[in-house]
Amino acid sequence: MIPDLIAAERRELAALLGGLSAAEWASPSLCAGWRVAEVVAHVTMPFRFSTGRFVREMVKSGGRFNRMADRLARQEAAELSRDALVASLRDNADHPWQPPGGGPAGALSHDVIHGLDITTALGLDRRVPPERLEVVLAGTKPKQVKYFGTDLTGVCLRADDLDWSYGTGTPVTGLAQDLLLVLCNRRLPAGRLRGEPSARFTTV
Repeated sequence: MIPDLIAAERRELAALLGGLSAAEWASPSLCAGWRVAEVVAHVTMPFRFSTGRFVREMVKSGGRFNRMADRLARQEAAELSRDALVASLRDNADHPWQPPGGGPAGALSHDVIHGLDITTALGLDRRVPPERLEVVLAGTKPKQVKYFGTDLTGVCLRADDLDWSYGTGTPVTGLAQDLLLVLCNRRLPAGRLRGEPSARFTTV
């Protein structure tokens, strides 16, 4: 079932990306320092890299994944055309890639979160289907939140469109997909969250 959700997410995101203007393609995403182009290059990187090349690139980056991911996203965004990157996503909708230790749910999370990095930053009214969000949110554990460096001390995230909450404390409410971005330490545009602590998770 999850592979079907992954394929649908990739096809829908590819269709959306194919309709963006050149200005939108070059606009900032919610991923710090990355434009839309770099995010798409990052999302599609696993489809173009063999295990051997991945290892070699990790060695070049001193074994630091984030450094490697940033370097390659910038490199491929500069070298590959928008059409090529969109085609890479569309044509690999059924690709079996999974993040190490993440399984199919991890692959779906990767695509959904980075898709939201793009659509939320651009102010596009795309709603991720609830069955996909439920899988992603169910797989989000404290260790993932810690990895992202998110500080949820004294806060309870509570979705108003799904039966889902996370943490304890003063409620911060909003769409489930927006709260997913909060878990990933993204700063959202103002007005998307409600609750006294919401300013902690929005842009100034």
